[in-house]
Amino acid sequence: MIEFQHVFKSYGRSRNILADINFRVDPGEFVLVAGPSGAGKSTLLKLIGGLEAPSRGAVHVNGHRIDKLPARARPYLRRAVGVILQDTHLLFDRNAIENVVLPLAVIGLDRQQALTRARAAMQKVGLAGKEDLFPIELSGGEQQRLAIARAIVNRPSILIADEPTANLDSDSAQRIMNVFRDFNQVGVTTLIASHDHHLMASYAKRTLHIEDARFTDTPGVRT
Repeated sequence: MIEFQHVFKSYGRSRNILADINFRVDPGEFVLVAGPSGAGKSTLLKLIGGLEAPSRGAVHVNGHRIDKLPARARPYLRRAVGVILQDTHLLFDRNAIENVVLPLAVIGLDRQQALTRARAAMQKVGLAGKEDLFPIELSGGEQQRLAIARAIVNRPSILIADEPTANLDSDSAQRIMNVFRDFNQVGVTTLIASHDHHLMASYAKRTLHIEDARFTDTPGVRT
């Protein structure tokens, strides 16, 4: 469950990026976050992932008010939330599979089990056979897919993704959306920020449309 209660977000003395945002996403929903560039879509996702704190208001994820979580509890939240940002934050001094293994190493999973799960995640996003390559040896689209593999390897209960298909060709974008659909079909709550409403139309069942710091909440996808 994700719930925003009267959430505002600004940076310093700047105007509000988000203003009095209220919504609830129930477990297992597939939601598109839509709106023009600069509307606050990325900020909204970062608030859900615990990467940003609201200026005012409350953000609840899986029954916890995450903006009030003590630092020691935040790693447990991040195990439950798979985050895919436009900046992939890959480690360029580690090869592809070591990037994907990292979240499992952090929680102390057995090395061989971690490698098995990492290979499966890479296969799911179309990167089988590229385990030993370093991120610099991958195309921009492949780096994005590697970041997606890293986000899903921990089998999170929530997946949030910011423009996950932006650097992909149409076939790769369809494949990645099918990955999100497969996870959603087994109960993973999925929120995706995207400009590609046409692609999203066959996946998302609800749209949060952000504009001028506020949003409208509608079933289906705006086209």
